[in-house]
Amino acid sequence: MASQTLRSQTHVNDCECTASSHPVFVAWVTKLVHEHRGELARVARREGLTAEDAFDAVQEAFQRFVTLPSAESLVDARTESRNLLATLTRNVARNRRRLHAIARPHDGGDATSEIAAASANVEETIAEAEERIRLRTCVGSLADVQRAVVTLRMLDEVAGEDVARALGLTPGHVAVLLHRAKANLFTCMTGETK
Repeated sequence: MASQTLRSQTHVNDCECTASSHPVFVAWVTKLVHEHRGELARVARREGLTAEDAFDAVQEAFQRFVTLPSAESLVDARTESRNLLATLTRNVARNRRRLHAIARPHDGGDATSEIAAASANVEETIAEAEERIRLRTCVGSLADVQRAVVTLRMLDEVAGEDVARALGLTPGHVAVLLHRAKANLFTCMTGETK
């Protein structure tokens, strides 16, 4: 952490601003670094950067911030300075990510197969969604007690005795209700009877 602070202060001192002539401004920027570096690193990480790249992006954002002509006018404006720093960090992170992606060698030959694979995945996703909708409709058609038993036993994985206790039934009755509910769900989902 001390190296991060040292690195931040070094960047501030290396800037082309008149930081040495404004000790209040330097103290304010140092306070900004300490208060917002974690939040700004999270902003950069959300943009897809590694931890080290995010740290560098935050450093670059602070450097850009300090060199802005309007930076000194934001000394007393905490919210505006935080928002500007977040925007600068996000832009730096996006530029770094974009430039990193451009720097990697590209092989355009697999693009067609990726599109075909994506369309197959889309069809599978649609089929799964239709299946979930059908199941939800079938569960909704069960009697209230059966629906409660199915929800507790199968979805919430509650023990049969605990379900019986919660619903005020015997464990044997819960087992029978679950068996009948499964048969009803099977019939509803497949259109076949067991």
